[in-house]
Amino acid sequence: MDLNKILTITGKSGLFLLLSKTKNNFIVSSLADGKRFPAFSDDGVASLENILIFTEEGDVPLETVFRAIFTKENGNKIDENHLADNNRMKAYFLEILPTYDKERVYVSNIKKVLTWYNILVDNGLVDNEVSEKSENQEKQEPDEPTETQL
Repeated sequence: MDLNKILTITGKSGLFLLLSKTKNNFIVSSLADGKRFPAFSDDGVASLENILIFTEEGDVPLETVFRAIFTKENGNKIDENHLADNNRMKAYFLEILPTYDKERVYVSNIKKVLTWYNILVDNGLVDNEVSEKSENQEKQEPDEPTETQL
C-alpha cells in the first residue's frame, strides 16, 4: 500500500490523488468524482503516509491501521452500520487498534480513518502489503516531529 500520493486537504471532504507537483501548487484529482483542480500548500495538504494515530505505546502509522482493517474485513469495505453510531465506531476502532489513546483520538478522527479506508477500497488503493517507508518508520523513534498526528 502506497499512501504517499493520497492526500487530504483541510476543508474539503474525501481524499485526493496527487497528479503532479509544481513550484507553487499541487494538481490533484478527487477520488470521489475524478475532478482535477489545483491545491496550494497553504490549503492544509497532508499525505496519508505522514499521518500517525496516537496510542498508549507510541504513535502508529495510518498504513498500519489500514492493514489491520483490511485483514479484519478480508479486503472489503467497512459496513456502513459501524459509521452510523459513535459507540459502534469506538468499539470497532478498539478491535483494530486496542491501544489507541482514547483521550487524544476523537470520534471525528475515527470516523475519518474508517471513511478514508472505504474510499481507498472503492478505488482499489488499499492492500495488505507493507511499504518500504512504513517498515523503516516502524523502526524509527516515535517522537519525530515531521508527522501529522490524529
